[in-house]
Amino acid sequence: MLPRIIPTQKSDPVLYPYRWGLVFGFFNALTWQVAINTPMVLFVQWLGGTPVQVGLAYSFIFVLTPVQIISTALLPRHGFRKVMLSGWAARGVFVAIPVALALVAPHFPGAWAVNTLVGSVFFFCLLRAIGQCAFAPWIYALMPGDACGRYFAADQYVSGIGGAITLLACVGLFAWLPVQQALFAAYAIALTGSVASYFSLRKMPDGQKPAATSVLKIVRDTPRHLFRPSLFREYLWLSVFFAIIATPVPPFSAYYLKVGPHVPEGWIMALEVCRYLGVILAAGFMQTRMERHGVKPYLIAAALAHAVIAVYWWFALNSNWTNMVGLGLAYFLVGVATAALIAGNLNYLAKITAPEDRTLMVSVHAAAIACIGGLSPVAWGFFLKGAGGAAMSVVGFQWFYVSVLLGSLFLAWRIARLPEQISGGGPVLNLGGVILRPFRAVPYLGNLISPGDKEGK
Repeated sequence: MLPRIIPTQKSDPVLYPYRWGLVFGFFNALTWQVAINTPMVLFVQWLGGTPVQVGLAYSFIFVLTPVQIISTALLPRHGFRKVMLSGWAARGVFVAIPVALALVAPHFPGAWAVNTLVGSVFFFCLLRAIGQCAFAPWIYALMPGDACGRYFAADQYVSGIGGAITLLACVGLFAWLPVQQALFAAYAIALTGSVASYFSLRKMPDGQKPAATSVLKIVRDTPRHLFRPSLFREYLWLSVFFAIIATPVPPFSAYYLKVGPHVPEGWIMALEVCRYLGVILAAGFMQTRMERHGVKPYLIAAALAHAVIAVYWWFALNSNWTNMVGLGLAYFLVGVATAALIAGNLNYLAKITAPEDRTLMVSVHAAAIACIGGLSPVAWGFFLKGAGGAAMSVVGFQWFYVSVLLGSLFLAWRIARLPEQISGGGPVLNLGGVILRPFRAVPYLGNLISPGDKEGK
């Protein structure tokens, strides 16, 4: 049974004191679904932007994430709450600019309009990165570690609902209104979400400030966290590898459906709804179970879901057969894997980072997976480019999914080796051991699969 959208004192007394953070997640989804997603791409195209400008604007959310690392120097002085509120308030200004552009641009044609929009996306992503450095450490500082998994799963749940509502609203707007009016209405929704998310965040209590640090110390410590042998380093680079194989799946799937079998935009948007349905259902399922089962089963499930997606797409491409039911299930699995991966990441980081270093290490983790994972579609784009302008190499796309399959199986095996100390007393479901038990017939692999079993963990 799915949980309530926002917890009450009766339904979930553990999360109830932090319910305004979940309200923030709901309204924040209304903003990013428009400001850095498909409506933004449509806006750039409508203003006469080139593919280079489209790609540039879409890349900002990824390439600016390293700013999160340097921004952690602000937290000891100003605190989590003030830094994030300041970033989100300033970010809202650059959501308002496209609302005005939608009204003014048709009356004053020229390159200034698209340049202004691309610039507003840059500053939106920059300020978001500054504020975002505070969010996960703030939650870690507010609640006990055992409750973090429940909170982040709940956050994925309410954010998925907000994103799905926004997506459905945009489908209706672009279907029933002229493009200018649809863009104005979509960005008005984003601006409303920005304002509402800010005032929701103001109701959250602040956490204890982290220990004092400096930009010099951050610059010195970041390479140490990235490259010094440790469990954090191992998990960081596994996460980066996961991002490299998972990030290109949604955009290239949608692009192929448009330029290959010429699936209409409305059907592609419907498939996106299936993806968000997967996020909602998976996050709702995990919300009350991650504390009992631990994190590893869900991370392994996310990897294996991508393996299933890769197998489906390989056969669909090989037989030139695209069935909407199969595609809907594939998109649904992408959403399930996304929810499991995000909630699992944030919960596992709380287990393997010391409180005194957690703020910086969480920012390093987020910046590495977002920046390197975000560059993955660019690299694959050269490999998948077909003959002609808007074309895709089907053979190259098949090899892409072969790499996703092999990478996913490797990740499932490798994640099963990670140690996990679960507090709370209940039995831990060792899904990695169940799934990979056939490998125990091979002595070497059997010793590597789950060393925690031998240590009583």
